[in-house]
Amino acid sequence: MLKIEQVSKVFYPGTVNEKRALDYVNLEVSDGDFVTVVGSNGSGKSTLFNLIGGTFPVTGGKILLNGTDVTGKPEYKRAFTIGRIFQDPTVGTAAAMSIEDNMITAYKKGMKGLKISLNHVKREMFKNELKQLSMGLEERLKDNVGLLSGGQRQALTLLMTVLSRPKLLLLDEHTAALDPRNAQIVMDLTTQFIKKYQLSALMVTHNMQHAIQYGNRLIMMDEGNIILDLKEEEKKNLTVPKLVEMFKSIKNKEYSSDEDLLS
Repeated sequence: MLKIEQVSKVFYPGTVNEKRALDYVNLEVSDGDFVTVVGSNGSGKSTLFNLIGGTFPVTGGKILLNGTDVTGKPEYKRAFTIGRIFQDPTVGTAAAMSIEDNMITAYKKGMKGLKISLNHVKREMFKNELKQLSMGLEERLKDNVGLLSGGQRQALTLLMTVLSRPKLLLLDEHTAALDPRNAQIVMDLTTQFIKKYQLSALMVTHNMQHAIQYGNRLIMMDEGNIILDLKEEEKKNLTVPKLVEMFKSIKNKEYSSDEDLLS
């Protein structure tokens, strides 16, 4: 469903600050894949997401989504088929708008080309959807989102994103800013929604245990390249120490801990 062919990204080309952030990367993501992405800061993870989402143009190569070449499409057009959730819980929702107004906005995005108004039927539908979060938000439809906690806002963002029925879900360290309890709630909801709505997803995480525990595939990036691509069977017996050793073996580098590897 997602195909990345020889994609490269060079920032500040032809200057003393020239930096190759992605180096002719190839990647295919199939329907239903849940791929976790790990790598140190500067390895190319965020650049990869920004190129897929259309935030930055590619320097070279192609990006295809469901067989359609989207390489030249702007970010706002890709947003109809690609949902992205960021680390900051405040990014995905409008604080000054009510929960129901936020949700109808997301729902309209999913029902492209149709004129949809907020009515009793929609409110009941939103209440039923919100019950999945187990946070009591179904009784707070009129409350402004700015009154919610970070965990509640990120859970709502996740729900709103899947309501828009994206073809691809990009999870950009979406639990990193949450406390452990809320991070676990959001991760549980993530796996639940990916399965329920049969989504394809890429998830960047600095938590190597999460990278191993979640999804059916793991890729590791370093210096603008994908250096590891482990499928479901290979992931089953994987541990953090084994993953660190794989990295050391490939790159011939020594790290005192997995935290150092991902810093």
